Amino acid sequence: MRAFLLAAGLGTRLRPLTDRVPKCMVPIGGQPLLEIWLQSLARADVDQVLVNVHYLPEAVTSYVAGRSGLPEVVTVFEPRLLGSAGTLLANREWAGDDPFLACYADNLTDFDLRLLLDAHQQSGLPATIAAFRTDRPSHCGILGTDSSGVMTSFIEKPLHPESDLANAGLYVFSPEALDLVAGPPPKDIGFDLLPKLVGRARVVRVGGYFRDIGDPDAYQRAQVEWLEKVAW
Repeated sequence: MRAFLLAAGLGTRLRPLTDRVPKCMVPIGGQPLLEIWLQSLARADVDQVLVNVHYLPEAVTSYVAGRSGLPEVVTVFEPRLLGSAGTLLANREWAGDDPFLACYADNLTDFDLRLLLDAHQQSGLPATIAAFRTDRPSHCGILGTDSSGVMTSFIEKPLHPESDLANAGLYVFSPEALDLVAGPPPKDIGFDLLPKLVGRARVVRVGGYFRDIGDPDAYQRAQVEWLEKVAW
């Protein structure tokens, strides 16, 4: 099983913490966020991970080079940011012919990714999307579902949200889903792919802990919450 860990962003909202460290390497409970993700992917039987890098790439490549065990990790440097969907397209050959995971590395969660993979296998649809309830819907991609869990609408960062059910940035895609992305990069999953998957994607509610570590306040809250979760 293969997975993309999307980690090339500049982390501007997390400054000054990210002035010297990329956001995927910020420490959570004494571990880089990247390592927490790699352990989660290993538990989901992912054996190969592609991490895209751009800002302060040496911090990521050095860490990966000194790491042992599964999953195997390859890093791909993007001189120019391709966007989340652009990264998937640029590395489509690496992904192969089977469904693959794609996760945003700036989220912190203990959600069992095997549940997402199982739902994808059962649905037969080209995409499966994890979602959570947010208290800031205008800052997220907001989606709707029908009674069977199929996505019926998607709007990225709506001015007037009709729901609080938000895209969690955790996906399983079958390769044919990438055929829906057209044009040169940068291309974004939220803006350029998910709206085209309305009616063709299964939605799975995230269980357990989930937080988008997007700004210093969220980071400080995550530090406390994660340590409490681990201690419990």
